[in-house]
Amino acid sequence: MQTGVPAETTAGEPPVAPNPETKKPLRIGVPKETVALEKRVATVPDVVEKLVKLGFSVAVESGAGDAANFSDETYRSAGAEIVPTAAALWSTSDIVFKVRPPSPEEVGLLREGATLIGFVWPAQNPELMQQLAARKVTVLAIDALPRQLSRAQKMDALTSMAGVSGYRAVIEAANAFGRFFNGQITAAGKIPPAKVFVAGAGVAGLAAIGTAANLGAIVRANDTRAEVADQVVSLGGEFVKVDYEEEGSGGGGYAKVMSEGFQQAQREMYAKQAKESDIIITTALIPGKPAPKLITAEMVQSMKPGSVIVDMAGEQGGNCELTEPGQAVVKHGVTIIGYTDLVSRLAKQSSTLYSNNLLRLAEELCKTKDGVIHVNMDDDAIRGLTVIKDGAITWPAPPIKMAAAPAKPAAAVAAPKAKGHGHGAPSEPMSAQSLAIVFGVGALLFALVGLFAPASFLSHFTVFVLACFIGYMVVWNVTPSLHTPLMSVTNAISSIIAIGALIQVAPPLTGAAATGRPSGLILGMAVVALALTAVNMFGGFAVTRRMLAMFRK
Repeated sequence: MQTGVPAETTAGEPPVAPNPETKKPLRIGVPKETVALEKRVATVPDVVEKLVKLGFSVAVESGAGDAANFSDETYRSAGAEIVPTAAALWSTSDIVFKVRPPSPEEVGLLREGATLIGFVWPAQNPELMQQLAARKVTVLAIDALPRQLSRAQKMDALTSMAGVSGYRAVIEAANAFGRFFNGQITAAGKIPPAKVFVAGAGVAGLAAIGTAANLGAIVRANDTRAEVADQVVSLGGEFVKVDYEEEGSGGGGYAKVMSEGFQQAQREMYAKQAKESDIIITTALIPGKPAPKLITAEMVQSMKPGSVIVDMAGEQGGNCELTEPGQAVVKHGVTIIGYTDLVSRLAKQSSTLYSNNLLRLAEELCKTKDGVIHVNMDDDAIRGLTVIKDGAITWPAPPIKMAAAPAKPAAAVAAPKAKGHGHGAPSEPMSAQSLAIVFGVGALLFALVGLFAPASFLSHFTVFVLACFIGYMVVWNVTPSLHTPLMSVTNAISSIIAIGALIQVAPPLTGAAATGRPSGLILGMAVVALALTAVNMFGGFAVTRRMLAMFRK
């Protein structure tokens, strides 16, 4: 591609200089991961097509997706260029998408001024940070994303990968466990359900709870953050509380280090759960610190033979004292799984989720869709991700200034309480004077209607008033939990129509009252109204039953 060539000019006109602001589209490189047991790839073919639409060119190292079942041919069909060697890929890429932090050799291949996007873990890898800074590159660490920002969720690769690992942990436990998860009664005998205890109810823990509960196990869970108790219950688990009052919420969705008193009470609770549980899944991690030891050797000895422990913190040392990172071992009759590649054991799924996270980040960096990125340091999400900018270390990012909570209204101008509903907070009773005024005005209106309205109108007006009163009383006495506000109003209107229509189609009375017989047109309209209202009411009940059934296990 030629650049800087002046445009054609007519005789006597000076050539038009090229625009210095015009930049050519950038090239995204996707190398093959070199860490042992790592099967993921940073971009999948479906995402390659979307990156091309954003204006980027994409190059993939040959064989990068083989372990995740993405062949070179599928990448080529999606519009990517296949590069035979890692050196050729790194040296020609403006942006590099990675999964694992780069090795020293890969850092040496990264060309000056390039941009690296992937997991970096700056707190745990200070030497890597210095090496990358020396290359004068820009580094966006996907693990440094400020997760408290709601709009950052689409780029949250930590959550994506944690969900995969939690699911896979239950699958590994089921593979090592000696019987079914769900209880069964068969002709060959009774099989009790498995009892699963999950230590830590973050994203990975919640994924494990949901998976184990869906397989039919009895699931219990604990977390230092009290606010996750409802989430545990909603997924079919039971929240086991530590008998010690202390809040454990930390920053960025993680738990904090608890006091010694809390940890002692927690160990006692874990010891009890270890004796009762068939499977224990531990997920406790604190960024920048070794994994806390939750399951002691004595707890392992107290477990029933054939039990299983899946230690998801194996890569950071493990939550169990007997865990051997990367291995599955049997000690005291208990299988202890400390695999460090749980996410890679579902490589195709995890690669797809991770590449979608990077795609959303690319969309934020390239809002102009011209294949050129802009690292906006005024954007809180991008600022948090950027740990190195043009060779200067910018990590850690300054704290995000969250929007201040709205001020509470003064007591003098507090919102008035709702009156007359009967299901909320009790309202103040109406004074005798106000009640007399209301009844007086109502009586005057009825008197005026009776004096001046024609007889035919009075008949229909009486029906309308009775229908409103009866419909109101019928719906008002229904328990609020059985209907939504919209449904209650709909049912009230339906009741009014139904009562009025029934009175209109009723057989005429004998004597003087028989003069109030409706005409054929009114009678026909009443019958149609009654039929349509019946369909609406019975349909509403049917929909309500289906909605309630969705919340039953």
